[in-house]
Parts: sequence; structure tokens; C-alpha cells
Amino acid sequence: MKKLSIGITCGDINGIGPEIALKAIHYFSKTKNIRFIFIVPENIYEYYSKILNLPNNFKIVTDIEQINDNNNYIFSLGKIDTEFGKPSKISGEISYKAIETSYLLYKNNKIDAVTTAPISKEALNLSGINFPGHTEIYANFEKNSKYTMTFLSKKFNAALTTIHIPLKNVSKELTQGKLLFTIENVVTTAKKYLNILSPKVAILGLNPHAGENGLIGNEENEIIKPSIENSKYREFVYGPFVPDAFFAKKLFLKYDFVIGHYHDQVLIPFKLINFDQGVNYTAGLKIIRTSPDHGTAFDITNKNIANPQSMVQAIKYSIKFAKNSIAK
Repeated sequence: MKKLSIGITCGDINGIGPEIALKAIHYFSKTKNIRFIFIVPENIYEYYSKILNLPNNFKIVTDIEQINDNNNYIFSLGKIDTEFGKPSKISGEISYKAIETSYLLYKNNKIDAVTTAPISKEALNLSGINFPGHTEIYANFEKNSKYTMTFLSKKFNAALTTIHIPLKNVSKELTQGKLLFTIENVVTTAKKYLNILSPKVAILGLNPHAGENGLIGNEENEIIKPSIENSKYREFVYGPFVPDAFFAKKLFLKYDFVIGHYHDQVLIPFKLINFDQGVNYTAGLKIIRTSPDHGTAFDITNKNIANPQSMVQAIKYSIKFAKNSIAK
């Protein structure tokens, strides 16, 4: 019987990515019918497996065609020098190469989903790779502009209308078209992957007090309210809500998803509630891709103290989503 296959990228090799990836894979070592393909430089894998005192139960390969059974695999990216604790040109190149390899594995039906360890935007920049994060890289591979960054947990699911852009550009980037496909991606995720057949989706306002009827900005009246009214999923959507009151009154507990409009509007409350349990999921893409909701943590690299729980939760969502995708 073919096992469900989950790809794992190493993230930035100078950060905690390889450590939490191996710890998380080990967490699932007794789980039946799941196999992992860990994409990482061979010497980095060997180093951490010794430091963490983990059993070597991987086959090492360097080519997609060598993956031909249900074993766990290391997809080797060669042997690379590392500088623990700081971003570098090499760590940026390797993190991108791992992501690229995961997409090739997916396209060649070797994996059913991928969970990515944290990368450094600074390291990507040093290596000449002009993407702000995983979400945009995978979207570029698929030539897909209608993707949505979402955040998942048992307590609180959220999504963003805009992602990694300066705050001064948010109002320009917030359009009815973008909000409409964000609503569609959120409802599809809830129904297809989370088995929530009638999801309740809350949409936040952009301005203080949700605009005060146009007195503190017009985005609510000109963009957000018309998007809600025009959505083909209107029956599932509520708002716009005053953002500070929404979280102060814990209204997020009454909804299956919350859509915010810029990075910190959603990520500050989400991480306060779920820092070690939250998961990032890119909705709207063909590939199922999850990741922990924290960064590279260069300051605790190579100390064997990194907490893998967010990575574990991300893998759990990859497994769940892959199973639900196959079932439907």
C-alpha cells in the first residue's frame, strides 16, 4: 500500500529549520502509512541527527527517479558550509533550492504535500532571490496570482488580503477583486480541507472604528462592504467589524475564519494566542503547503533548544489536508 508522502524543506540552514524539521519528523516515527522526504544538505542532516541523537532511518538520494518505494528519504542538496546563527548568501541559495526541489517532487507525484521550515528574507536577498517569502515563491512556480496567506490553529483561523507589503501601500492594494478571491479561498479551505460545510467568516475593517461611516476612511464603504455583498459566498460572510473591539470581545471565537487586511492586523493577535501551535497555510494553490508560524530564530541555533511544536502542527495539517484532498 502506497504511503501518504510529505515533503519537508530544511529552511535556512543557519537557523533552527533543520533542527525542528528532524525533531518533528521523529515525532511521527510511529505513525503508520506516512513517509517523509526531507530536502536538506547531506552534511547538515548528518550533523543534526548526531546532535539530536536520532536514528538514521532515511535513504539518501540525489535524484527524483531514485525515490521508488515507501521509505523515508533524504533528498541531498550536497554538502554545504554553514555559519550558524546568521543569514548568508549560501543559506539563502539552499533555502530556495529546497523549496524548488519540493515543487519538483510535487509535480512528479513524489509527495502529496509539503511542510516548509522557516527561511530568512535577508538571506534570500543576499543570494539575489527577489521574493519576500514562501507564499510568493510557490505562487510564482504555479503562475498563480490568486493565493491567500492563512493561519490555522484550534482556537483561531485567519487570512490576509494583502501580505508582505509596506503599510503605506495597503490601501492601494486592497481591492474588491482581491477581497473577493480571498473570501473564496477561505471558504474553499474551510469546506474542502477543514470539513466545515457552512463556515462563518468575519471580515475586519481597515480603518480605526471600521471607518466610522466614512469619517475615518472610505475603504469600508467603497471596497469591503461591496465585496461582502457581491461575494458568491455571501451567506457565510459577516462584517466589517471594528478590529480592536473584535479581538477585545473575543468575537473571533464565534467565527471559523477571520479575514484581515494587512500583516500585523492579524498576526499580532494570532501569535499572542498560538505562538507554539500556529500554522501558516497558502490557500488557493494546487500544492498543499504548510509551515510553522515563526521565523528562523538565529539566536538559538545549534543549541538543541528549539521547540518543534509549530512544525509538528504544520505537518499534521499537511497530512490532514492531503488526506481530505485525496478523499474528495
